Order: sequence, then structure tokens, then C-alpha cells
Amino acid sequence: MFEIKRLEKEDVQKVIEFERELRRQEPDTYYWEPDETYAKQLETSFDDPRFNTAISFIAVKDDAVIGRIDGSVISSRSDASCCSAYLDWICVLKNERHNKVAQALLKAIRDECKKLGISVLIALMANNEEAQSFYKGVEDASMHDTGIWIDIK
Repeated sequence: MFEIKRLEKEDVQKVIEFERELRRQEPDTYYWEPDETYAKQLETSFDDPRFNTAISFIAVKDDAVIGRIDGSVISSRSDASCCSAYLDWICVLKNERHNKVAQALLKAIRDECKKLGISVLIALMANNEEAQSFYKGVEDASMHDTGIWIDIK
């Protein structure tokens, strides 16, 4: 069995280990290594006010992270009610995906959004078959536009 908990600063090393295992299991999917620079950035994000709207949960089994979900409240003056959130990333170790870990992580972030008065969680879907299948099975969700990535130079 696993538990879902809010990602805290003291979980950073476990998250790094999770991300390394994720890359070991799927070397053709994730192209950057969770190195010391990334670990330090993740750790300092907990003291950085730019991350005040971040919502992050981890799934933990036997004291190891097996899944992670990250989102953020969208605070834009065009939507002064702040009633939207962005689902940035959800990932579960391949060998744990059959245990409904992703569904539990998604429930945690949806519950948190509800507490914050958020009415819609917006996600860009990964273009692989497994991710598409997961998102098509999400209750109370509908497919809309595709995403566009704009480089800022």
C-alpha cells in the first residue's frame, strides 16, 4: 500500500531518488538527469515566494517516492478570481502504474484545488499512448484544445 502526502522540503532527496529510478525504468522518455543543481533548485523552491501557488503531492511506499504530481494556481488579472489551476506534471514509476497511484495523486490535487476555490484544473497531455489512455479515463474531464509551447528568447 502507499500513502499520498504533500511534498515538503525534507522529501527532496527521496524525490531525486524517484526521478533517477523513473529515468532508469524509462530511459527514452526523460532526457535530463536530476543532478545536484536540480536538487538544490527544488530544495530552495520551498523558500522562494515565486512558488507560493505551487501544489505538489507525492505517493510514498515503503519510505520511497513512487509517484509525484505538481500543479499551480493560475493567478492572472484576466481571471481575477483565481479559479483555475495548471496541472504541470503527474508521473508514477512504471512498475507501480497498475496500483492506481496516478488516480490517487490526481484526487489529492483536485481535493486541494476544491479547498482553494478552484473550479478547473488545466493540463497539457503527454502525447504517448499510456498518458492519453489515463487522461481519457479521468472522471469529470473533457478534452479541449491542444497546447502550444512558445520559446522566450
